[in-house]
Amino acid sequence: MHDHAIQCVHDPLLVALSYLVSVLGSFTALQLAVSIPAARGSGQRLQSVLGSAAALGVGGIWAMHFIAMLACKMDMAVTYDLPLTVLSAIIGLAAVAIGLAIVGTGQFNMGKLVLAGILTGLGVSGMHYTGMAAMRMPAEIQYDGTLVIASVAIAIVASCVALWLAFNLRGWVQMLGSALVMGIAVCGMHYTGMAAARFLPVDAGSATNGTLGGAWLGMGIFAVATVLLSITLVTTMLRRQQRADIAI
Repeated sequence: MHDHAIQCVHDPLLVALSYLVSVLGSFTALQLAVSIPAARGSGQRLQSVLGSAAALGVGGIWAMHFIAMLACKMDMAVTYDLPLTVLSAIIGLAAVAIGLAIVGTGQFNMGKLVLAGILTGLGVSGMHYTGMAAMRMPAEIQYDGTLVIASVAIAIVASCVALWLAFNLRGWVQMLGSALVMGIAVCGMHYTGMAAARFLPVDAGSATNGTLGGAWLGMGIFAVATVLLSITLVTTMLRRQQRADIAI
């Protein structure tokens, strides 16, 4: 065991891409969330909730988180355990879906918003720290408890704000402004969580079977997430326009 921590130096390009994907995911989710209160029947509501949760929880939050983790460059090889990485994405999806389902069912009120925000924030935090646990490297992680609590608090506040915006915004200009702010909040949670971590080298070798890694992985995830979110966003807007034309 060594006493000195390994420094994490962030790649500015991947940091910028992580913010962009969080904004795109947030904007897409806000567009999709509009249809949740108007959904007819539980099946249609479930579809709307899952679509919005996938855009925000996986596209906006999880993709941002994973790209930002890949942005952390250290003087050692780091790969990611595949099952734990997939689990972290599922946690992100489930957390946002639960929050949207609570707030989007029945009458909107502050009690529901706070409950949903706390559950979603805890889920997003769980996603982040599960993703951190997926790191495979010749080092162990020690956490600063105060910064961990701060990261969870940011996640809860950001979740409350995101859920309020999802059910109280209509214009695309307001949605874009909100998505820019939500991107800052999502990144703030992630980088506070990263600042809480100290990477202490150990002598044991790390297994790399069934792991993700590679220099271009961050770019690849950004490309895939951007394409999928863009297709979802364009499809949603076209459908809404078609419904508006039919209604006229």
